[in-house]
Amino acid sequence: MQPHQTFDVAVIGSGVFGAWTAHQLQQSGAAVVLIDAYGPGNSRSSSGGETRIIRIGYGPDEIYSRTAARSLQLWQQFFERHEPSTTPRHDRLFQNTGVLWLAHADDPYCEATIRTLKLLGVRHKRFDRCELEILYPQLRFDGVEWAILELDSGALMARRAVKAVAAAAESRGVTVCQNAVLKPAGSGRINQLSTEDGKNVIADKFIFACGPWLPKLFPELLKDLIHVTRQEVFFFGAPAGDDRLNYGCMPIWVDFTDLVYAIPNLDGRGLKIAIDSHGVEFDPDTGDRVVTTEGLAAVRQYLRRRVPALETAPVTESRVCQYENTSNGDVLIDRHPDFENVWLVGGGSGHGFKHGPAVAEYVVSMISSGSTTEPRFSLSSKQKFQRREVF
Repeated sequence: MQPHQTFDVAVIGSGVFGAWTAHQLQQSGAAVVLIDAYGPGNSRSSSGGETRIIRIGYGPDEIYSRTAARSLQLWQQFFERHEPSTTPRHDRLFQNTGVLWLAHADDPYCEATIRTLKLLGVRHKRFDRCELEILYPQLRFDGVEWAILELDSGALMARRAVKAVAAAAESRGVTVCQNAVLKPAGSGRINQLSTEDGKNVIADKFIFACGPWLPKLFPELLKDLIHVTRQEVFFFGAPAGDDRLNYGCMPIWVDFTDLVYAIPNLDGRGLKIAIDSHGVEFDPDTGDRVVTTEGLAAVRQYLRRRVPALETAPVTESRVCQYENTSNGDVLIDRHPDFENVWLVGGGSGHGFKHGPAVAEYVVSMISSGSTTEPRFSLSSKQKFQRREVF
């Protein structure tokens, strides 16, 4: 970034929301700077892990199902343009594993998901338990009566995908820089932001898409509305020669009754599994990213009854990431109430990564047209108390 360089838009945060927003703003003809304290795809960011699930089903919630479907389309278009056709399957940024929803006897969420998938024309299959036991003998289906398989869904290679989007934006003229910005001051309108090393970022508009750092930059506004929580992820290695937990033999599966999801072995790391309940409060800058014995014990207890082959399997890798949770899980996309040229984009709440392209498309459209945000995405809809409704 050159001294005194002026931009149409400054995007703060190069996670999935920020990188995609910068990319789409550039495509609209804007001069854009993309700033991140640690750089695209860094390990502290909520977008910095190896994989994220992209699935269309959200129960009866058409808003997120439509957004996920649009995002899948935009992700695929991006990969077609920017990923060499010679890329081996196991190295691709999207892995079409399918996503299997495990449903119980009385499961209104999965029943509603089926209806929404049919409404939107999403390819899927429904299996009963007998069929599941034949298709996936490596899993136990205790308590499961049926399942939905989303055929075109799968896993995004998160860190690599974000870096690819940021690199594509930079190759087309977006200025990408690693720097930490200071809290904006004043009211009415921001003309520039200061960085910790004394530089000034001058722009007409500012978009803060900095995930768990939003409540740090805007504590008076957001410290009680976005809660940053510590989340643990584990990878387990199958026995030697056992390929039944690999991509091609098993899909991603989601068990909302126990709030567990698992991703098959994609690139030799092992089966990825996590419990999706919210952890303790966490500082993304200073928090140690070492898993706990309690977290490991909880995951092993689940594996004993769902994946017998991993009952005594070693942990091959582990991760600590974070969610930035709004009160009910709806994302935040709104103008700052004190600054007319500042927009806040965040609150992915553990499910936001997949929506990156469509969120960016929505943000660019909203800023260009001057329209108000969807009420569910508004700042005024966010509450202090956690009542999670969006999964």
